[in-house]
Amino acid sequence: MKLDKTDRKILQLVQHDGSLSASEIAERVNLSQPPCWRRIKRLEDEGYIERRVAMLNRKKLGLTLVIYAEVKLTANGRQAVGEFEDLIRSFPEVTECYVMMGRSDFLLRIVTRDIESYEVFFRDHLSQLPGVRDITSAVALSEVKYTTELPVPH
Repeated sequence: MKLDKTDRKILQLVQHDGSLSASEIAERVNLSQPPCWRRIKRLEDEGYIERRVAMLNRKKLGLTLVIYAEVKLTANGRQAVGEFEDLIRSFPEVTECYVMMGRSDFLLRIVTRDIESYEVFFRDHLSQLPGVRDITSAVALSEVKYTTELPVPH
């Protein structure tokens, strides 16, 4: 599907504020509510809008530490990688996981209360996963920018 200017504006609006109603979005993109709702529905059906969620404030929840961990596996076979991926999905502390090219096999973003809770997670879970050869962790000192909003191409 080719996105027009209105579709792109709708995508920008819903990713900035998922609580907007179809009538509020319609007003902001200069459409009446029914055609706007149909566009939103089409964008959902075609997978441009995966889901709408609430963004929680991790610091208010006491989750003050962000760790980036590079993980190297002992084997890079399809089975070892798949097994690691399946297991890593079960840990709520891991908020992002990427397969990497280069010196590490995976890059993880891990959110915890503090360094002590990360140490427990590291010792009891992460370092115990089968096939893990090496883990290099880096602590984020401060957050300069954090967003889930994607740049919608023109």
